[in-house]
Amino acid sequence: MAFGKLYLIPVPLADETVAAVIPLEQSILINQIKHYVVENEKTARRWLKYMGLKTPQSELDILVFDKRSNKQQLASYFKALKAGNDVGLMSEAGCPGVADPGAELVAEAHRLGIEVVPLVGPSSILLALMGSGFNGQSFAFQGYLPIDRGARAKRIKELEGLAERLNQTQLFIETPFRNNQVLDEVLRSCHPQTPLCIACNLTSAEEFIKTKTVAEWKIQVPELHKKPTIFLLYKRG
Repeated sequence: MAFGKLYLIPVPLADETVAAVIPLEQSILINQIKHYVVENEKTARRWLKYMGLKTPQSELDILVFDKRSNKQQLASYFKALKAGNDVGLMSEAGCPGVADPGAELVAEAHRLGIEVVPLVGPSSILLALMGSGFNGQSFAFQGYLPIDRGARAKRIKELEGLAERLNQTQLFIETPFRNNQVLDEVLRSCHPQTPLCIACNLTSAEEFIKTKTVAEWKIQVPELHKKPTIFLLYKRG
């Protein structure tokens, strides 16, 4: 029997935005799939409902694969695919495999010769880059910064240096409840004329995307606590 396909299913970044960010064809697809691998089962079931799932959720086979999952047991996640069933991979928010542990499953699918099908949907990283006015020809997503304050300050200075030396936009994120601490560190560590873009609550009614210099941000510091946020640094050499 031929393998099933692994569909990478993006999910909305904010509530009540499904119609704006998810293609109609995707609602048709999710009603044809009964096997899912997700980062968080509760939110995945909620998004499936919002995206137009008509299949009773009791009929779904949902496995959880997150950052705590045992990478040595990857084979258990491929039983449905090997049996010829299509499987949907969903991240906690946004695009599977991008800043997401699901990348491990995608890599294993390629190793096994399973067809991988990425679907169209919102990417907070690209949306932030598009809205920043920074270099979209050369950019790097750096993920999370160190938690230790000293190490975090050092890393921010390194990213500022990379942005200038390579003429490259540097993007990074933080757990939403630490956003304010990270912003404070950026404003302390970076040169006053370094451009900083802050993009938060993307696609929602409270969406906020602004680019200013560090000095300008210091005049009015935004409140970012518990708001999904991406920070972007850029400095022309």
